[in-house]
Amino acid sequence: MEGLRIRVRGQVQGVGFRPFVWLLARELGVTGRVLNDPEGVLIEAYGPAATLPDLLRTKAPPLSRIDGIEVTPITGEAPTDFVIAASEGSGAETRVTPDAATCPDCLEEIHNPSERRFGYAFANCTHCGPRFTILNALPYDRSQTTMAPFAMCADCAAEYTDPADRRFHAQPVACPACGPKVWIEPHHDAPLAEAAARLHHGEILAIKGLGGFHLAGDARNAGAIALLRQRKMRPAKPFALMGTLDTIRQYAAPSDAEVALLQDPAAPIVLLANRGSLPSEIAPNQSTLGWMLPYTPLHHLLLDLLDGPLVMTSGNLSGEPQVIGNEEAREKLAPFVDAFLMHDRDIARRIDDSVERITPHGPMVLRRARGRVPGTLPLPKGFEDAPQTVAYGGQMKAALCLIKNGQALLGHHLGELDEALTWEAFQQADRDYSDLFDHKPQVVAVDLHPDFRASRHGAARAEAEGLKLEEIQHHHAHLAACMGENLWPLDGGEVAGIILDGVGLGPDGTVWGGEVLLGDYTGYERAAWLRPAPLIGGDMAAKEPWRNALARLDQAGLPDWADALFPDKPLAMARMAAERGLNTPQSSSAGRLFDAVAACLGICPDRQSYEGEAAMTLEALAQKAPPEEMAFYYDINASGSRIDPAKMWEPLRNDLENGVSTEIIALRFHSALARAFACAAVGLVQQGRARAIALSGGCFQSALLLDLTCHWIEAEASSLGIKVPVMHHTKTPANDGGLALGQALIAAARHLG
Repeated sequence: MEGLRIRVRGQVQGVGFRPFVWLLARELGVTGRVLNDPEGVLIEAYGPAATLPDLLRTKAPPLSRIDGIEVTPITGEAPTDFVIAASEGSGAETRVTPDAATCPDCLEEIHNPSERRFGYAFANCTHCGPRFTILNALPYDRSQTTMAPFAMCADCAAEYTDPADRRFHAQPVACPACGPKVWIEPHHDAPLAEAAARLHHGEILAIKGLGGFHLAGDARNAGAIALLRQRKMRPAKPFALMGTLDTIRQYAAPSDAEVALLQDPAAPIVLLANRGSLPSEIAPNQSTLGWMLPYTPLHHLLLDLLDGPLVMTSGNLSGEPQVIGNEEAREKLAPFVDAFLMHDRDIARRIDDSVERITPHGPMVLRRARGRVPGTLPLPKGFEDAPQTVAYGGQMKAALCLIKNGQALLGHHLGELDEALTWEAFQQADRDYSDLFDHKPQVVAVDLHPDFRASRHGAARAEAEGLKLEEIQHHHAHLAACMGENLWPLDGGEVAGIILDGVGLGPDGTVWGGEVLLGDYTGYERAAWLRPAPLIGGDMAAKEPWRNALARLDQAGLPDWADALFPDKPLAMARMAAERGLNTPQSSSAGRLFDAVAACLGICPDRQSYEGEAAMTLEALAQKAPPEEMAFYYDINASGSRIDPAKMWEPLRNDLENGVSTEIIALRFHSALARAFACAAVGLVQQGRARAIALSGGCFQSALLLDLTCHWIEAEASSLGIKVPVMHHTKTPANDGGLALGQALIAAARHLG
């Protein structure tokens, strides 16, 4: 009999895909089999199967992601039934599923007294629950997860083996009789009720989640927030919040798109406009608050009892990665908390919450982590035969990337690699991804900076294993990451990249960071750049904004203003160091220009308490200004290859002295910078040298800067009578969290060429 062999590729294992196919086949009267194998899901179907491929796409389970369906005819003896067959083969050619927030069915069960999982903190099914954070090794079977110690009871086993049940082969399936347990320390017979009571009384709790511990407090209690900041020695960095959608709507007005993002199975932290009715200490001087919905049954049950929002910030010592083990939590978090809400399901790998926002130009990912990883990205046209490649990213916001079989796997946010435990987590991630995806690279890609730990690690691996090593310039990698995410073809032609960030080593030995590059995946040229200024004190310039203001004001011929602004600083010594070139590398960094303007406006001039504080505060101010003020931008001269901000300082100073608000000044600066770079990039398109513009680099985490840059690109292009395609990040971070993707694409392109 004639039939169909249907190959389904993508995120199709561990998401209920086989029972979905089984039920569909029974409805259609199709016989045959469905199974998992290293390439995804394989279906052999006999009978009325012509509509099956289309139905697979239109009715697929909620957590599945189908990249491709291949259909070939087969002949043979038709079976009498349709069965779910045993998995075949070994290896990891298909995806592992990210963790997913509690689905509506499981949520209904934990709230229904007639259900056996009523009030159970670990209910899950094939549509939700832990995946990547409990996975020790492939294949994704219970024995290979941290659920292995929990033997299923008869009831759970019956669900697990019934293809008609939504818990069929749900590896973390459990119930109160056989699964993980939750408790509180100090001990109490009603742990969740006790936790809620303690939170009500202003105490701080450590709560074990999916990818690690959170430090939690009542978000309505200013005293609790102050206590948490004091204990954690975190004076200003914003705290994330958790609440039900009804709660969030009491304190924010999310748009439909923001609600959809909050309710995504990834359950990221979403930045929402701050309506100002919660204590300002949650996010000092910021215009947004980071909200997430409860994403585990434990979170839902706790919020039911609390009936209000929680501060939920990463449970870690400053600079270290998130704590994941119970004993580790007792050892490290005891000085911060009054009690621990714990459970006995181990966490296989630490993963922070993802952070995202909705901008006028679509979604923006600031931190790619829980719920998004290890989801993969398709490679652009032309990369079909790309060699297996591993790229190791940068020093800050570390993340690595693997390329295999036309897909890129961009790993989860790890953090700053100077921290010893983060470095250990990076090395574990390298082993994890290599093992989990059966990855055997031919090429290793690293940042051009030889002193980055990730670069040294990649170079050592390449030498030890005899692999080809590719050193990739930092900003070229940013450009390629944006192009790749937007599926710009390998032969698509050159693009003008506006790359604005903090620091990246240029091939000339200076520190780049405010660039217009003209390039593609295989090469680039530096077409224009921000006029360099000295980074007085080297790395200290990124921490103390006054140093950048001093350098820029002296450069603009306004040393008297610097003297007046910073009379208590060692200006003479700093100027001498700059004059003699002592630990004062030249830099075109746009990030440091933001710091300079912030310092002149009195925004944390002495020291930033967290990375990006000055720029984030400057953006928050600018967002409060009347939008029409963007038309009164300062003069940032863009002639030839040099973009020089020197002329903007005198009118900025005059505005301050004439009582113009800091909000308006901040907007005028943002507009000036965006316009200068937009004009330089559009010029390359007008000359026929570039076919599109790409926006990347950490400064484009600013929704305002992104919006203004797009505005000025459109305005300049319109004045010239041309149309300019614009690419920006929507699925990967514009910051260094996306750097490894660009490195991998460049390295692969060099070998394809």
